[in-house]
Amino acid sequence: MKQPVLWTVWLALAFASAQSGAALYQQNCVFCHGEKGQGRAGAFPPQAGHTPDVLKAPGGRAQLINTLLYGMQGEIMVKGQKYNGVMPAFAQLTDEQLANVLNYILTAWGNDKLLPPDFKPLTAAEIAAARNTKLPPQQVGANRAQLNVP
Repeated sequence: MKQPVLWTVWLALAFASAQSGAALYQQNCVFCHGEKGQGRAGAFPPQAGHTPDVLKAPGGRAQLINTLLYGMQGEIMVKGQKYNGVMPAFAQLTDEQLANVLNYILTAWGNDKLLPPDFKPLTAAEIAAARNTKLPPQQVGANRAQLNVP
């Protein structure tokens, strides 16, 4: 009898986490990256159909975390298009909030179908550990430009 109750609690927590990631995206990301992660041509890259590619690249998981923590500045290429905008840092959000919004982006708009089979959601502990690196946004941009991402 306890197992169904635990399962129900787990599902409720998972749903609340997904909601908070979606709500955080709406509050912090939608203006630049669009309602459906489509981005803004030439200014802000799409998240839909692209963020899983960053995740899969060597160093991509850290890149995603650092981008949200420290912001990003500098020219990058995304699916053959140049972007040279400035993304603000979101270090004011908690580790859990940052993990939630990243996991939302990685699983929204069909991105879940592009994730590797062994994908593990990002955790608040990973975000907390990355807070020690303290990178300037220009370095985050330079690191992103070096990733082998289409």
